[in-house]
Amino acid sequence: MKGVSHATIGGIIGIVVSTTIDADSTTTAMLAITGGVTALVPDLDTGERLAHKITLSHGLIGLTLTILGLFVIGYSWLTMPDIGKWLGIFIGVSIIVISKKINKKIMLILTGVILGFAGVSLGKLWLILAATYIIIAAFLPHRSYTHSLIGLLFFSYIAYLFSKDVNINGIYVTAILGYTSHLIADMRIIPSNKRGIKLLRPISHKEF
Repeated sequence: MKGVSHATIGGIIGIVVSTTIDADSTTTAMLAITGGVTALVPDLDTGERLAHKITLSHGLIGLTLTILGLFVIGYSWLTMPDIGKWLGIFIGVSIIVISKKINKKIMLILTGVILGFAGVSLGKLWLILAATYIIIAAFLPHRSYTHSLIGLLFFSYIAYLFSKDVNINGIYVTAILGYTSHLIADMRIIPSNKRGIKLLRPISHKEF
């Protein structure tokens, strides 16, 4: 299922939850957004729609590193003695080469690292765990552990801590249902799906 479809289902879930608890318009909007975002979380293992939204711009970082590399080369050529000059040029060229290798996976990992530091600085365990989830997801193949009960349980704990922090009525239920809706939508019970998900991995590799 496409990311837009997952997000739409999650958004509808948020609206349904808000209706059930008779939430005001602000809370309804928050729950709709929460449902839409959490319904995309399992696909962080693909570097697709949500990964593109939450990562820092790899193009911007690449441009910044290229400019930095050129500065190092120029500075070294103009001010350094012979050995330092060539070492500086080597470093500058290396920075430029690295800037060309940046991709979404690297940026997803970098985003997770930054969120982790933010979580430590702010003392927010949910933020640290969310960063951990993002970094792990960056290394996983599609439809693996983020699409399993283990992924759901890990996310559920993150959502629980987050809900305690923001204290918005219905946000925990919305987050869990949003994530769960993605798993259900990717199962074989949906006629359009050619493959399912291995919900019980690593215990079982049976597709559902």
